[in-house]
Amino acid sequence: MPLPLEEAFDYAVPEGMEVAAGDHVCAPLGSRQAHGVVLSVSPREGVNRPLKPLQARLDEPSLPPGTLEFVGWAAKYSADAPGCALSIALKGLRAPRPRPERKVAVTGAEPGKLTDARLRVLEVAREKGPLGAAPLARAAGVGAAVVKSLVEEGALHWVAVEKPASFPAPDLSRPGAVLNASQATAAEALRALVGGQDGRGGPTSSALSLGISGAGEDRRRAESSGFAVALLDGVTGSGKTEVYLEAVAAALEADPGAQVLVLLPEIALTQAVLARFKERFGVQPAEWHSAVSGTKRRRVWEAVATGRARIVVGARSALFLPFLKLRLIVVDEEHDSSYKQEEGFIYHARDFAVARGKIEGAAVVLASATPSLETLRNAEAGRYRWLKLGARHGAAVMPEVSLIDLRETPPERGRWLSPPLVESMVETLGWGEQVLLFLNRRGYAPVVLCTACGEKLTAPDTDSWLVEHRYTGRLVCHLTGFSMPKPERCPHCGATGGLTSIGPGVERVEEEVRERFPEARTAIFSSDTVFGAEQARAMVERMAAGGIDVMVATQAAAKGHNFPKLTLVGVVDADLGLRGGDLRAGERTFQLLAQASGRAGRAERPGRALLQTWMPEHSVMQALVTGDREAFLNAEMFERQAAGLPPFGRLAALIASGPDPEALERYVGALAAATPEAEGVEVYGPADAPLGLVRGRRRKRFLVRADRTVDLQGFVNAWRARVKAPGSVRLTVDIDPYSFL
Repeated sequence: MPLPLEEAFDYAVPEGMEVAAGDHVCAPLGSRQAHGVVLSVSPREGVNRPLKPLQARLDEPSLPPGTLEFVGWAAKYSADAPGCALSIALKGLRAPRPRPERKVAVTGAEPGKLTDARLRVLEVAREKGPLGAAPLARAAGVGAAVVKSLVEEGALHWVAVEKPASFPAPDLSRPGAVLNASQATAAEALRALVGGQDGRGGPTSSALSLGISGAGEDRRRAESSGFAVALLDGVTGSGKTEVYLEAVAAALEADPGAQVLVLLPEIALTQAVLARFKERFGVQPAEWHSAVSGTKRRRVWEAVATGRARIVVGARSALFLPFLKLRLIVVDEEHDSSYKQEEGFIYHARDFAVARGKIEGAAVVLASATPSLETLRNAEAGRYRWLKLGARHGAAVMPEVSLIDLRETPPERGRWLSPPLVESMVETLGWGEQVLLFLNRRGYAPVVLCTACGEKLTAPDTDSWLVEHRYTGRLVCHLTGFSMPKPERCPHCGATGGLTSIGPGVERVEEEVRERFPEARTAIFSSDTVFGAEQARAMVERMAAGGIDVMVATQAAAKGHNFPKLTLVGVVDADLGLRGGDLRAGERTFQLLAQASGRAGRAERPGRALLQTWMPEHSVMQALVTGDREAFLNAEMFERQAAGLPPFGRLAALIASGPDPEALERYVGALAAATPEAEGVEVYGPADAPLGLVRGRRRKRFLVRADRTVDLQGFVNAWRARVKAPGSVRLTVDIDPYSFL
């Protein structure tokens, strides 16, 4: 059942009903009827008591065996209920069916009087099948009254017809892009990988830890099945998309039923990638992300399940679609933290893509200009095929990266852009070129503080600060979605006029740009100003066409986009991601700033990036300036290895939450006392979570560090089974956590 139940249930198959694994059924569950998916069928009868019979087999496309296996594996790996993983796999099936169209069709009855006009109508209706009344009349060359009279006499009747979704086959005869030497070499390697000809394919260290393959015979089976993983590691602007498009073409050419999945971290990237696919294959791939309407989502789900949709481009949940014959998975920007699902069923799409590739016997391509340490570790060990693109495509060269030491040249009081950055903007705009100002902070100001009492405004029942959005005049909690008009009085002390905005967001930076450059065409690109894929596409096209002079953007515009006239990138707060205790802080900051800087100079005009920082000596800043990625990553690897942290060790977080602080304390105390003794495992906590209160629930955290040889999921399951949580307390398990809030 797609419900948070710990196991599958057994039912009897009534006489006359035929079901098989993957079929959808209606089954009694307590006092109600529930939708379920058949996992297996056995000739045995109930052992302890008679089994309840299934109520019906539902007329829906069955889940393929690979999808069933993947759902079961995903639940075990995430230490969660199998129904929670199944719920994601059935998301498209829960969407409403498209509304049927009302059309007319022949009944076989003859009208009382058969004129030439009526005869033409009946002939067209028989030949073309059900048609709308107006199209039928036009096709027969008659007036609407003729069709109406035939309906009244019973020769035609109204029928409801569901409009079939169109998923045309890709045109594989179309030529690909002209590739340079390094691109051509990488493309040829990927073609061999997809064709199962690469001897270095097979299981990976990641795959080993995911529990999907082993050594020896398992490795040989993996290689023969078509499963292999490659890292496509290319600097920004090196043409990675053109290279993996050749792998897509090879997979589709090898098998007329083959399907391909391309995962993207941001909806904003979808439209640009869809356009590249349409240019290459002549058809639009199927889309799968949160902005897709319910009826379209249903059609895509059914088309994937029946094999009609051969190319799918989507967000992380597309990994759970019911592919009939999945042969290639591409994870673009594989390093991106957006691939980590943090709520509900918790998983990382990059790691799960490797697992699904193993289960389906599919090749997996991980593409990035700044690969994650986990992926690099696998590539360095030879477990992934490592394909490198070291230069930009065509005449473009990498941008020059410089640091602005804010200790020496700080912005003016009440301003956020330093004099060197402003001077560079003046030059760039004077040359008729574009500027991107990057600040990964939405809204106008991240903190609203009362100068009278010092109170920082937070959302009700939550420790998260309220962010001011000047355009809407509201204070918003980006964690819970709570919003309210900005009050005139402090809610804490009642003082009037004392609420002050602290720090900059993209709206505040854009305000400064408008003041300094009133003639410049300025726009903000963030999730608060660009809603959905269509608006993102329009914004990207406007920037690419030169319709924007200065774009102020969050990470939504920092990756994957190509703006030919953009030659200056200014990072307003380069130190932002380094604050806090996240073990991946340095790695993430390097990745994000390298991606943002890489937007500059992607065409003939050279580019430059200026990073405002209070810590120019930091290893991340020095690596960005010198371009010495390897030295920075080697230092990060050394520190992780010394501490036994990923990718050399494994982590799990257990977050207990509840509305009653005393009940929560008793539970986490009992859980701490019941910690199992296990070699190679360290448990830290319980401790207050950094966000100790969310939606009225207090939060406590445990962190588990384990050697890679430890069955981490087994340890966690055995531990939490020792102490039953009271009804008011909820325990969430996060295997391989990315967030430590």
